[in-house]
Formats: sequence, structure tokens, C-alpha cells
Amino acid sequence: MAPPATNRLPRAWYESPLPRFHTTDPNTILGALTRASGDHAVEAAQTQAWLTQIQLLKSWLPAHAAGTVFFEFNIPRMGRRIDVVLLLGGGVIAVLEFKVGESRIERAALDQVWDYALDLKNFHAASHTRPIVPILIATGDKGDRSIFESSKIDLSPLSLDFAPDGVARPIAIAPAEMPAMLARLQALQPVIHDAAAAALDAEYWSAAPYRPTPTIVEAARALYAQHSVQAIARHDAEAINLRVTSQRLETLVDEARTHSRKILCFVTGVPGAGKTLVGLNLATQRRDAAAPTHAVFLSGNGPLVAVLREALTRDDVARRKARGEKAIKVNVAKPVKAFIQNVHHFRDEALRNDSPPADHVVIFDEAQRAWNRQKAANFMKQRKGIGDFAHSEPEFLISYMDRHHDWAVIVCLVGGGQEIHTGEAGIAEWLQAATTHFPHWHLHLSSQLVDSEYAAGQALEVIRDRPNVHLDEQALHLYVSMRSFRAERVSSFVKALLDCDRDGAAAAYQSFKDRYPIVITRDLDKAKAWIRARARGNEQYGLLASSKAMRLKPYAIDIRVSVDPVQWFLNDRSDVRSSWYLEDCATEFQVQGLELDWACVTWDGDFRAQARAPARDDASDWSCHDFRGDRWVNIHSPENRGYLKNAYRVLLTRARQGMVLFVPPGDRADPTRLPSHYDATWEYLQGAGLTPI
Repeated sequence: MAPPATNRLPRAWYESPLPRFHTTDPNTILGALTRASGDHAVEAAQTQAWLTQIQLLKSWLPAHAAGTVFFEFNIPRMGRRIDVVLLLGGGVIAVLEFKVGESRIERAALDQVWDYALDLKNFHAASHTRPIVPILIATGDKGDRSIFESSKIDLSPLSLDFAPDGVARPIAIAPAEMPAMLARLQALQPVIHDAAAAALDAEYWSAAPYRPTPTIVEAARALYAQHSVQAIARHDAEAINLRVTSQRLETLVDEARTHSRKILCFVTGVPGAGKTLVGLNLATQRRDAAAPTHAVFLSGNGPLVAVLREALTRDDVARRKARGEKAIKVNVAKPVKAFIQNVHHFRDEALRNDSPPADHVVIFDEAQRAWNRQKAANFMKQRKGIGDFAHSEPEFLISYMDRHHDWAVIVCLVGGGQEIHTGEAGIAEWLQAATTHFPHWHLHLSSQLVDSEYAAGQALEVIRDRPNVHLDEQALHLYVSMRSFRAERVSSFVKALLDCDRDGAAAAYQSFKDRYPIVITRDLDKAKAWIRARARGNEQYGLLASSKAMRLKPYAIDIRVSVDPVQWFLNDRSDVRSSWYLEDCATEFQVQGLELDWACVTWDGDFRAQARAPARDDASDWSCHDFRGDRWVNIHSPENRGYLKNAYRVLLTRARQGMVLFVPPGDRADPTRLPSHYDATWEYLQGAGLTPI
């Protein structure tokens, strides 16, 4: 056990061994909590809540109980604090959430304390192997079990139902029942066996690293609230280059300004590795509009922009109201819209006048989706009335930034194999535009661009002989998935699966299947039941399908019905339009760049495995189809086949904790849903090691 750091920032506002806590005056503890609150205003209600918690804990715990108490324990990924954490003498962790003065138990409160316990289990290094018990205490509860019935909660107050990872289902309990519960927790099979080891363990546990892996929505909220990427992201050895990449981008911006350079930088990475996270970090660190290095975050992904803007606006409104401020949503939304912009609106501003943009630093998220020359020309002619537009979107966007006479930085965040729509140019168009029209720009890119998923092709060969090209072996490629925090090799599994490397996919899955389950079924009801049974607390789940999955209608899945991604991702489980209901199905266009904890991916006859599938690097060993009129027709265009393959890549890399794949059984009486459309895919997935349920 390594000694804890001596100069660490305390994780809790107050911590103490339980014997010392018993002998400390409540007002002394209250003073410590108030001082630790710093800039946080402490209202009278909060002071009374703390005094109530202190007095109850003193009455529940024996005077010489072994363990440590932590008040206001920080959970940075969620931007919240746990009321109380008890590290009991045997190593068991009790997570306590108090509802002072309340007598009714609500589902949302139980989910909240469950989320805290799961967060510790998943992201706090010293909690990975510990039993964790989330407990909700309504101090007005007199032990009347009717409160559970009125809230539709069927929980025995002293039950301990542990999941395989050691996190118990949340317990709603009356204050009078807590002494018996704590005695029961103390008597559990101990992790720590003697008093000396317990004291050292408490110090180690408190100082252990916290390695959060936030969703992109959580990350955006935290960064916008002025947290740094270092505070909200993992820092273990496997994920260290997230921090390295963020620092490298900061350095390049400073270098461009100091030396009056124009820099085009590419950040690549596997799906879910944190490309958007490092882009948002750069934008938030330099979001002061009056600063010379002001940055703006741009994306052509409309659903992502809408979801992030709405999430930040809702969060800021709630934060302001909590401070007692008057918050009008439309006013709060204005700076959010300036912070995250649609790249097409940014482009259109360049058409209105010849001036350079206000920003010297721009971050283009999902830059591989920028339009090629034909797509851009068609759009400009049909929608803008410009008939002589002769530029690809990358060329035009670079030219806009090139209007600055002194310096400029463009950061392109590029996902491999993520082009999913006709006319998306990929990274090759950026390289071609820079080489042909902007030789004075410095290019910084990763050597990983040689991977076939990035389709850089001949453009990469051309730039090798171009001046001012800087290849970075480490800092500009994110090689570890942060989305699938339970299994970093999920993206490798998906790549092998889609490349028809069945043995490679099977080997990758074997390496993580105990931490990140992937199962298959031919029964949609079973798929929904499986995913609901595994999601805990506020872990989000949803139904996904390809935008070409036209023959899932017999299962009440109609992808032609438009899904509002804001409602689907951000509304709570009581809203029928939300992902929780497993009714509205999102496609690759609504979910690209976003994520779920658990996904139910429905696999239609648009993308079919063939009986013989040797290892290949393209979609030629998949049978690709469009549904037109009353039949499936083959897709012959290599480009369009690639888009369909990438659509399934997006769908298969959305889940953070696990997924179920539904392959329909087909119907011999329906020529559009014959079993032969699905059976080879089912057999292929089984051959890749996935278990049927």
C-alpha cells in the first residue's frame, strides 16, 4: 500500500476517525464544514441539516466504533457532494444521503444515492474491491412501511442485495433502524482485519486517486462551470495522453501567437477516446471573448450541438436559481450559443463580409464530416442562391481563418471511420486543401493517420514531402476509449467485427466480456428486459438502429419517425419521448458524438453478414442494402457501402457499460423480412463469441 500524498486537496469538507468524531463538539464540526465551503454560501437550512446529521450519527454509532466519517465528499464527475460517507472498520463503505425533515421516499432520491455508490465503485481507485451500501435516510420517517407503497418502492429496510460488483441496491431506512443497519454492516465479512491496518487503510482510501470518466454531456457541464479536464477525467497510465493532448493543444496556440504562425492541427482517436472532451477543454480554457486567444467550439453535428447547448443552459439556470438569482432561460442560453456554434453558421458568416472571424482559435468537432466540393456547391446553389461556389468546406473554412494577417489556429477533431453521410469529405479533403492552397500553414498531425479508418489515402503521402509538416507520435492521437470505461478494447472489438475479422473480434471480446457484457437475442422483448435489468440508478439506456433499417416496423421501430435528440437524451425517465422508454429509436445521425450507459442495437437486413467472411478492411464482405418501395436493393457504390459500415460502427460504440444486439428472426411469409436476411448475421455474431440470451 503506497503512502498517501501529504499535500493533497481534501476530498471531503470534513473527515475524522469515528472515536474522535464522537468526542468532538458538534459546533466545532459545523465550523469546519462552514470554513471548507469556501465561496459556497451556507444558508441556515444547510447549517441545521449538518447539525441534524452530526447528532444522528453520534447517536447511531458506538463510542469506540472503528472507521472514518467523511462529510460532503466530493464527486467531481457529477459536480455534487455526498452528504456522508462512512468507511467502516472492516472496509465496508456506507454512502448516506439525508433528506432532513422529509418522511416520503422518492424514486429520484434513491437513484441519486445509488449513483453516488456506483460512481465510487467505478472511478475511485480504493473503492473498486469494497462492498458499498447506498442508504437513504428520511429523518421524518417513523418506520411506517406505507411510505414505500406510496412511492411504489418495494424495499425491505434491512435487506442487503449486492450486485456482482459489490454495490448493494439502495436502502431506504428510518432513523430508528440505522443502529441495527450499521451493526450489520460492521459484521459483514471484513476487508480489513485489525485496528492498525484499518487506520492506515482510512488514510490510504481518502488519498486514493479518483479517475472519473464523464459522458460528453457531463464533461461539457463541468468544463463550462470552470472545472479543468484534469479534474473530471481519468489520469491512470492507460489514459494519460488525454491530459498530454490537452497540454499539447495549449502549447500550439501559444506557439502560433508568439511566432505569428498559422497552424492546422489534427487530433485523432478511437471512438469514445475523448476527442470532443479535449476540444471543449481548449474552448472553455480560452472562452474569454476579450482575450486575444479566445476560442470557439464548432460542430457540424446538429444533434450534438443541440443537446450540449440545452444541457449547459438547463444546468446554468439551475445553478443560478440555487444561488437565489433570477434566471431567464433565453438570456442564459445566449452565451452558451456563442460558446458552442454550428459550423455551418460560422461558414455562412464568412459569406456575408470579407473580414476575418472574431476568433483566432477554432475547434472543429468531427471534422471528417465537413462537406466535399460537390456537396458544398449543391447546397450553396439550392439553399443560398450562390451558383459559383467552387470550394470544399475544409478549403473554405481554412480560407476564412487565413484572413487573419498575423496568426490563427484550427484544431480538427477527427474520428476514424465516422463518415456516415453522402458528401462527407473525410480528413483527406483537409490535407488536400492545405497542401494545394495554403502551403504557409503548419500542419501538426498524428502518425496514426496511416490507419485505413481515416481514409487519408494519397493525401497523406503528398504531405510527407510538404514543408512545415510535423508528425507527432504520441500527443495527437487518443488511443484509449474513455467512453467504455469498463473495457478500453471495445473499439478494437467493433473494428475487427466490421472488418470481418471474426477471430480478432472473438479474442478482443474475451479480454473484457466479464466487465462489459455484449449479448445477442432474436427476441426484442428479451433485449429490453435485459437492458432494464442491468441499468442502475440513473444509468441511461436507449434503442438504436441504422437510418436504413426500414423493416423493423413489425417491432414498432420506425426510424422514419423523427426523434428529437434533446428530449431523447436529456428528458427524464417519466417522459415517453426519452430514451428510457425504449420506444423511440435513435439512428446514427442522432447519437454520433453522444453516448449511453447501455444500448440496445437493432440489426436490420440493410447490413448483412455473408456466409463466408474472410478478414478484409472494407465493407465488401458485408451485403449492403437500401429499401426502396417494396424490396431491398443492393448498394454497389463503395462510398455508400462505407457509409453504411460506419453507421454500424457508430451504433456499436455508443454504450459505456454494455449492450444487447437484437437480430430479428425474420418471417418466411414476408419477402422483405426473410430469415435469410438475418441468419448469417446471427451466426457471424455467435462465431465472434457473443452469447445468446
